[in-house]
Amino acid sequence: MYKKFSKKFNKDMIILTPGEYYASKDREIICTAVGSCIATCLFDSKTGVAGMNHFLVPGMVNTKNILSTEMGRYGMYAMEVLIGDIIKLGGERGNIKAKVFGGGSILKFRESDGNISQSNIAFIRKFLQLEGISLLKEDMGGAVVRMILFFTDTGKVLLKKLPYTSAPNAIKREEKYKVSL
Repeated sequence: MYKKFSKKFNKDMIILTPGEYYASKDREIICTAVGSCIATCLFDSKTGVAGMNHFLVPGMVNTKNILSTEMGRYGMYAMEVLIGDIIKLGGERGNIKAKVFGGGSILKFRESDGNISQSNIAFIRKFLQLEGISLLKEDMGGAVVRMILFFTDTGKVLLKKLPYTSAPNAIKREEKYKVSL
């Protein structure tokens, strides 16, 4: 994660890479690019606290018991730490809303893992449903890389989709993260 100032938007931009998350009560933009990974933007419009995570869910996939599998624990951790930080900054769990992006069919995994992109999508939908967090917007699946700009003060998201072949740096970051897990 690193920070830079955007002259275009006149705000600080926080850039996330795979495995990172960030929560804020300041007027910032959180950015990331996702392929197979999931980026979850959470915000509490009443308190102005918001955050984003970027996770690639590894391990064996069992969609029937998705929250108790190895894969679910990684996604669960990514979601719980983000929600925890939003609450620590003054957000209220009952007010949190979500926008979710990613889960593209980009990375190749072991056959025993099944379809990790579809499992990522199933996981995040199930998690949000069980936690009672409203899913206001989603853009998931396909064979694209999604560039995301999340404006923490408004909950607005700017999304740009690119063919995965035109975003090699995003794919390299996900490959490197996958190997490290």
